[in-house]
Amino acid sequence: MKELEKQYDPKIVEDKIYAFWEDNKYFQTVIDKNKKPFSIMMPPPNITGRLHMGHALDDTIQDILIRYKRMQGFSVLWVPGTDHASIATEAKIVEDMAKENLTKDDLGREKFLERAWEWKEKYGADIVNQLKKLGISCDWDKERFTLDEGCSKSVKEVFVNLYNKGLIYKGERLINWCPNCLTSISDAEVEFEEKDGNLFHIKYQVDGSGETLVLATTRPETLLGDTAIAVHPDDARYAHLIGKMVKLPLTKRLIPVIADTYVEMEFGTGVVKITPAHDPNDFLVGERHNLPMINILTENAHINENGGVYEGLERYVARKKIVEDLKDIGLLEKIEDRKHNVGTCYRCSTVVEPYMSNQWFVKMQELADPANEAVRGGEVKFIPQRFDKTYFHWMDNIKDWCISRQLWWGHRIPAFYCGDCGKITVSKEDTVNCCEHCQSTNIKQDEDTLDTWFSSALWPFSTLNWLEDSEEFKYFYPTSTLVTGYDIIFFWVARMIFSGIEHTGEVPFKDVFIHGIVRADDGRKMSKSLGNGIDPLEIIDLYGADALRFTLASGNTPGNDMRFSSDKVLASRNFANKLWNAARFLMMNLDDDMKPEIPKNLQLEDKWMLTKLNQVVKEMTDNLDKYELGLASAKIYEFTWDVYCDWYIELAKFRFQDENSAEVKSLMFYVFNCILKLLHPFMPFMTEEIYKSLPNNGDSIMVSNWCEYDENTVFEKETTDFNKIIDTIKAIRNIRAEMNIENNKKSDIYIETSEKDLYL
Repeated sequence: MKELEKQYDPKIVEDKIYAFWEDNKYFQTVIDKNKKPFSIMMPPPNITGRLHMGHALDDTIQDILIRYKRMQGFSVLWVPGTDHASIATEAKIVEDMAKENLTKDDLGREKFLERAWEWKEKYGADIVNQLKKLGISCDWDKERFTLDEGCSKSVKEVFVNLYNKGLIYKGERLINWCPNCLTSISDAEVEFEEKDGNLFHIKYQVDGSGETLVLATTRPETLLGDTAIAVHPDDARYAHLIGKMVKLPLTKRLIPVIADTYVEMEFGTGVVKITPAHDPNDFLVGERHNLPMINILTENAHINENGGVYEGLERYVARKKIVEDLKDIGLLEKIEDRKHNVGTCYRCSTVVEPYMSNQWFVKMQELADPANEAVRGGEVKFIPQRFDKTYFHWMDNIKDWCISRQLWWGHRIPAFYCGDCGKITVSKEDTVNCCEHCQSTNIKQDEDTLDTWFSSALWPFSTLNWLEDSEEFKYFYPTSTLVTGYDIIFFWVARMIFSGIEHTGEVPFKDVFIHGIVRADDGRKMSKSLGNGIDPLEIIDLYGADALRFTLASGNTPGNDMRFSSDKVLASRNFANKLWNAARFLMMNLDDDMKPEIPKNLQLEDKWMLTKLNQVVKEMTDNLDKYELGLASAKIYEFTWDVYCDWYIELAKFRFQDENSAEVKSLMFYVFNCILKLLHPFMPFMTEEIYKSLPNNGDSIMVSNWCEYDENTVFEKETTDFNKIIDTIKAIRNIRAEMNIENNKKSDIYIETSEKDLYL
């Protein structure tokens, strides 16, 4: 038996314990077909810097589940990894290069990618070290990266297969464009923010008559790209104008008046401008009426050559100039102040532009239908179930997915253009030497890369070497549980579901456990801009990983946000100290040859103790199976502090001098051993340190057996009787407190009871 230090010091213990786990390969995946499999694919954090509190919550939840299932006897696989995060990482690297007065063009593609891989090696390693500090027990031998060889091979396979099925196509369509990141982004990557703005009422003159139509817009600069004016076909006010031409203000162009049911007669004047190249709804109207698509913006949101005298002006400068010019010629009727939702880039918060561009797309409806059925039929379950509404809202209104990005860092699109016949060759090979259509060697690969979510969507099976039909893929796929936040259900969860079904024939996971976000103590979202972010490593340095983990677990209810404060972590550390002191007390009273076991002769309080233990084992197991981590942690907290420490230890002390003291000590040891096991998934470091110090224990608590409910050690009558005794003692204490009787003063107590079998 090893003596424990007087005080627990996580800085001394945690690194030593983690090295012990790694050295003994306790995290290593073993395929044992006599056991049930349990697998989790870690949501890969971006290689853009340090982990934040949201990562700490997500990974703590996963580790609790993995440690729990490992102790239950499952063959577990937890695959760690990182995501290349095209837009975010490239932006970070470009920002870093700017300190050296360098641009991407200065380096060229190859040199830039060399720098990007150096970035990955540095920050990817930092992330791994941070996860280890948190106590994460994933199989580091299985670590993956979304740009590694296996994932890249899967991406090419999927792209080519979808292309050959006609589900991937290239075409000029309206997309979301970020003028700062200089790339397309998907609908899911656009965040809407309420901003102060204006509604500009502009007069359009009907050609050949004195009539004037008034139209309202929040973006007057886009009138340079107007190609029609639209009214509702049933609107009698404007029926005589349908087919006539209107003078487009500030230009020499005439545009037609068209009729379309898109127009709402009761809204505004019942007349709208149609700018197909700069508005998604107008784009659909333009397609229906075969209208010209006139793009008026450059990639960095300046007016292009189609803007006439406004060419070269930045979009907001052009807006101001156009408004002034409309005033000067009497075509601006009025300006109203108005708040409105504006789409912004989820990475840089720049206002995005609807932009006509030649991009790669995935046809979504054929992929979405079976994915919807999988959730409706229960093959994939959301926990809590209410989050399937978020999933269906996006999936039932699915649009074709723009998957090409104008970036260098990422999976380069495996498409090659022939300079002679003009046709496209797509290939799973890294290099293509000739056109498959005309055999010309005058070919060039597409410069664009794929949307990060395209490769992330394959994560559950690309990480298991599905193309080789590996043993791990056959044993662990579909994976068991996905743990993630509600904010990326449509970004990532939905895409993994339809990708898994399409490419493997099976769903990628069975359960989707949705957790909330970690908020600051005042309820606000943690962010760099607000300056209220908390670094989990700083908390670990102050209080230890176990205190942080227990705080995150105890504050967790499925799907709900939680507030984080140092007071809560301090309370968790105090609980850890309580456990440590209980261990030291126990070890001072144990013999080296003593075993944790249930003695034959049990006193009333022993039977009560065992019944309470069975109760917490049963309830915690049920809670963890239902992903109710907060309830499970609350129950072991209460049992350890209130039941074991405050009641049973205090009662057992009086029996230490009896001739049968070994019996109560062995039972104390038995119950404490179970406490350590029930706490281990939540507080792995301290429980391991104590477990290894106790006599007659195994090599590691993390590979010991989970405690199981034993109906043979449930004593309901004795427990009821002892609870009455506890209630009596509490009542006496309350009376003494009410009468201001000091603790060290003895008093005579007279008890009258109608229950003949009640004894003290």
